[in-house]
Order: sequence, then structure tokens, then C-alpha cells
Amino acid sequence: MIKSITKNPLYPIANPKSIAFFGASNNLMVMGSFILDSLLDFGYDGAVYPVHLKEPVVQNLKAYRSVADLPEIPDLAVIVVPTKVASQILEECGRKGIRHAVMVTAGFNEVGGEGVRMGRELVEIANRYGIRFLGPNCIGVTNPYIRLNSTALKFEGRPGFIGMASQSGSFVTQMFNYLRRYGLGFSTAFSVGNEANVDIVDCMEYFAACPHTRVITLYIEGIRRGEAFVKTARAIVPHKPIVAFYVGGTETGRRAGLSHTGAMAGPDPIYDGIFQQSGVIRASSIIEMFDFCWTLGALPEAAGTNVAVQTHSGGPGAIAADACGRAGLDLPLFSAETLTGLKEYIPHTGSIGNPVDITFSKDPQSFWYNIPNLLLQDRNVDILMMYFLEAIEMMERHMTRFMGWSPEKAREEGLRIIGAQADAIASLMKHHGKPIVGYTFRSLEEPFIQELYRRGIPVFPGPERAVRALEAMIRYKAIRAEMLSGDEREENGDSSSQVATGRYGRQVSVNL
Repeated sequence: MIKSITKNPLYPIANPKSIAFFGASNNLMVMGSFILDSLLDFGYDGAVYPVHLKEPVVQNLKAYRSVADLPEIPDLAVIVVPTKVASQILEECGRKGIRHAVMVTAGFNEVGGEGVRMGRELVEIANRYGIRFLGPNCIGVTNPYIRLNSTALKFEGRPGFIGMASQSGSFVTQMFNYLRRYGLGFSTAFSVGNEANVDIVDCMEYFAACPHTRVITLYIEGIRRGEAFVKTARAIVPHKPIVAFYVGGTETGRRAGLSHTGAMAGPDPIYDGIFQQSGVIRASSIIEMFDFCWTLGALPEAAGTNVAVQTHSGGPGAIAADACGRAGLDLPLFSAETLTGLKEYIPHTGSIGNPVDITFSKDPQSFWYNIPNLLLQDRNVDILMMYFLEAIEMMERHMTRFMGWSPEKAREEGLRIIGAQADAIASLMKHHGKPIVGYTFRSLEEPFIQELYRRGIPVFPGPERAVRALEAMIRYKAIRAEMLSGDEREENGDSSSQVATGRYGRQVSVNL
């Protein structure tokens, strides 16, 4: 595996200092124009050279009639042209000396027939000139750390820690808004499309060396290089978790993938075996995939499976306890010291068992620091789950009605209070080194929830998703320990088995 990220062949694609752009014009209703507009809107500060046969200026940039006329050899070519001329453009890029490209153009292997032949032609040209390219039939690359967005949609959010490789053409760009709502973001995201020249294995190698990437995610419709996938994943997983969502395990999913990117899928049990052998955590949905990434990338490692649940309402506490039990997580008894400390803050109407049910407190601040501090310092507690019902509107109403404040002053003070509460929770997680996750049934757009997101505290819509994400974090710890001990066994001459257990408990022999 390549150790230096700057020597990785994908580095110039994700970090270009200059871009030649083919297929954009001043007609904003064509795909190339959409993508160039997104690139410029995000504030990419490298040189951008539109290439257009007729228009001398494209979107306020000087345009060039051909790639041969460009004043330098750009690091990257973004190609969004009709299928029939894609090979010609790639050939011209090769002659100019451009060695990296994003081929957005579709109409190749995924359509069959003549498209397959034209796809082979692209590969032949790339091999001739030593070009590495994403696609065809992809949407490009996003690297928010250098404000690069060669996709069709406006980038939303902030740079993050999730590295993603997607075989779906536009899936990457569709996730901008979703991740922004949770305070998450990509480190870099590649849309690999048909994988004619660059595949998800290449992307995994890039993310392994990427300093901004803490978790690697894969949207998979079919794995083309099975042996390379397993070997690469096994080398990465002891250092960074990999989460995959595979959609080709059913007949309907297989057909969709074949028509979408030309990917050849396989039955679920086979892929379960591949993922298990690789150490890859499989998610059952896109939502679950990003939930897993959240806990794996944002939280400190849990020492065990003991969870303390803190709530100010009995129902949400009971639901969380039930979800933990179903996932194999434990709700331990607290130590005598913890129970004694809790009595100072919990009224007689509440409960100092686990879950801790405060019901009501005359000192609201105890909910945000004193009580969770007691729970986290308990040696029997590995993880803290907190139920949040913090509505800034309630604080504002009290301040305006009973204190006579203006709505503006009440809002300002309310935001200050919830900021301090979020600071308290984040400081506890840092001090104790134990994971804290929240859950709520209110809107995730609540200012308090957003403040927690900004401080790296995951808050889920309901305890079930929180528990599943915690389970993935604990599972990764076990996978990592097993793989590291397995490496030690192999060094001592004990080889591991090629038989894995699938999702449904069947043993699967994986042929690579």
C-alpha cells in the first residue's frame, strides 16, 4: 500500500492546482455548465481553463479553443462532453501531457453494445499516455479542504472526516445536505462510476494515507478486484475503520447496479463473507452507514459494553434500555459512591437506578455537568447515553414573561445558555475519555442539538439508531483486536481460515 499520500495516483485528482474543463458553456442548462458553476461557487482558487470551440469567455473565464492552446499543462481534466467525442478529448489531453482526469460523460459499459467498445477505447488511450481517471459515468471529486467540488450540486457543510468512494454516479453530491444537517462532512469523496481506470480499491489506498480521513465509507454495487479488495482492507482496518453499504445482494439490486454502472453483483452471503474476512463493517442502509461513521470518527473508543442512560423522562429511558438490551449492550449497576452522589441531584420522584431518571430539577445545570460527571467517573460505566429535550423556546418564553426581557435579549441569552451546556458535555467527554451519545425526538435543527454537533457530540433521532451506531463502534474494536492478534499469529506461522460466517449465520467459502 502507498504510504505517502502525495505519491498516490489519486492525489492530483483530489488536490489539483489547475484544471482544464471540457463541456461547460454560457448555457447554464447543460451538465458541464452546472459542474463548472459548482466548482467556481465553492471558491476553488486554482487556475481553471474552460475549453470551448466557439465561446471566448465561459462563465467569466477566458476560454481556449483546444487543449493544445492552454498556457500550461493542468493537473486535472474534467470532461463532460457527448459520448462520441469523449475518446478524442482524452486523446488530446494525453498529447498535451495531462495525466489525470474526471470522465463525467456516460454512455459506456452501463448501456452495453457500442458503449462497451467505446469504454475499451477510453482505457486504451489512458494506458497509452499513463492517464489515471475517475469514471466514466461518474460525478467527480470533492475535497472541501482545498474547496474543490467538481460535482453538479452546490457544496454544503464543512470539511469533515469521512472519506467516501461511491460507485453511484451522483450519490456523493446528493449527500452534501444530509451530512450538513448532522454537522458532518467529507474529507474527500470520489465518485468512481464505471471504474474503468480507478476503482474503490484505489480510493481505499488514498484514504488510508489521507490525514483528514478517520473513517472510510464505500457505496458498492459490485467488487471487481476481490483479492485486492480483501488485502487492501485488511491492511487498513487495524488503523482506520471501513464501513460499506452493498446494494447488489438481491436480484432487483443486481439488475439496478448492472444498468446503473455496469457492476457485476453477487449474492448477499458471498459479500457478507468478503466483508467479514476483510474486517469491513456492513451497513444495512445509507443512513446507517453514516450513523456508523459518526460514532467511529467522532467518539473515543469505549472500554466495554456497559452503558449508563440519563434522562428526565421515564419513557425515553425505558426505550433506550430496551434498545441496548436487544443489541447486547449492558446497563450495569452503579457503584455505591455514584449512588450516594446522585442522591444530591435526583428528587425523590426520580430514579437513581440505570436509567437515571431525573424527572425534574430546580438546578437544571446539574443535568449537563454534575450528573453525567458522576456517571462517567463510575468504573462500571463505559458509555453514556443522554436523552435531550432542550427547547430554546421554553427558555425564551420564561425570560420574556417573568423577567420582562425583550425577545431579542431572551434569544441571545438562550443561545448563550445552550452553548455553555454543550461546552459542559463536550468537556466531560474529553476529560473522561468515554463516548457520549445523545438521542432526541425533537427536531435535529434545534439550536441546542446543532451546538452539540459543532462540538462533536452525536445526537440521533431516537435511541435505536444511537444504539446501532454504538454497536458498530464496539464491533470495530473487536475486529481491530482480532486482526492485530491474527497478524501476530501469522508471524508465528499460524495461517487464518478462508471460511467466514455470513449475516444469516451460514458459513461462506470466499473464492478470491
